[in-house]
Amino acid sequence: AAGYHLAVLAAFKYTGFLTGGAVAPSWVPLGLSFFTFQQLWLLKEAYTGEFRPDQAGALPLYAFFFPTVTSGPILRPGAFFPQLKREKCLAPDGTDLAAGLYAICCGMVKKVLLADPLGVVVNNGWARAGDLSAPAAWLVMLAYTFQLYLDFSGYCDIAAGAARLLGVRLPVNFDSPYRALSVGAFWKRWHITLTTFLRECLYIPLGGSRRGRGRTYANILLVFLASGLWHGAGWTFLVWGGLHGLAQILERAWGVGRERLPAALRWGLTFLFLNVAWVFFRAPDLPAAGALMSAAVSGGLALPEAWLLEGLLSAEQTALAAAAPALAEPLAWLALGGIGAAAAWASLLPGNTIRRMDTFRPTLWRGAALAVLGSWCVLSFSGITTFIYSNF
Repeated sequence: AAGYHLAVLAAFKYTGFLTGGAVAPSWVPLGLSFFTFQQLWLLKEAYTGEFRPDQAGALPLYAFFFPTVTSGPILRPGAFFPQLKREKCLAPDGTDLAAGLYAICCGMVKKVLLADPLGVVVNNGWARAGDLSAPAAWLVMLAYTFQLYLDFSGYCDIAAGAARLLGVRLPVNFDSPYRALSVGAFWKRWHITLTTFLRECLYIPLGGSRRGRGRTYANILLVFLASGLWHGAGWTFLVWGGLHGLAQILERAWGVGRERLPAALRWGLTFLFLNVAWVFFRAPDLPAAGALMSAAVSGGLALPEAWLLEGLLSAEQTALAAAAPALAEPLAWLALGGIGAAAAWASLLPGNTIRRMDTFRPTLWRGAALAVLGSWCVLSFSGITTFIYSNF
């Protein structure tokens, strides 16, 4: 059964990569990577006896649970099926309803008001990477670092809120990952369910860290190369996964010496590495990644140009350009500064939305604030913007 799931995933997702584009399917089922790993987790736990679901009729619900089916989190069988027997399942109380709406609103704010505007800058920068100065290139890289986190964690907040409205609790998938002081710690905070799956279903079966230092390093590298390929069939994803694997090997080899560095320096090194590695994650191909990295190093010190903001808050910019053309550009940069500050605050804030759901209690002021933010999100909808991780 596991071989069947992997074969379907390979046929749809990796045929084009393995054949050099000679053979490629014209479409790929939405959320296939998440669906496949979730089914493999179920098969693994059933095979080892860790958890055997006794609700055969619930298997389709586990496979196609709508809040998570396209972009996760990846549901662990032993944490999902027992909830179906709880009294609150499909019968949430007022606390659950309030917490669910709170999480949905938080997720919408992250996606619509922060991630999507940052995505405009990112797309403009990548479209003209050869024209970027060094400050502009670093701005594009930093914008993508925050965009990706806010987009994906925003989806997970919405999924957790939707599930709570049904009386189901989802696992924490993000725990302030950009506060990590090492790449290893980052992966304990970023896409936690994927990290857990890879550790339990690949790293430990390969031998983990039980067979000597060399084998441990090889296992780490193999796991992160697999993580890269899971995200996408391309050399850029392999390079991204390899960079993360090599970084963790270096951290282990460095050992306690790294722990003696000041915390601020360890955070700075980790955050710098993450920004650089995300370039390969976002790049359409390796030459494009090289072009952006070249601009970041040798693009000169000129300030970013106005074309980088084209399309940012487009409705507002159009109105400003008509009413006061001289103010349009300065206010666009001011808006980007505000969005960037809010994005940094939301990304580096201790704690996470899903944990705050457990302590959330509705008040008049909180209700009014969520209503205003939710309405702002709805009024800001324009066109179709997908969640980044739905592509994986």
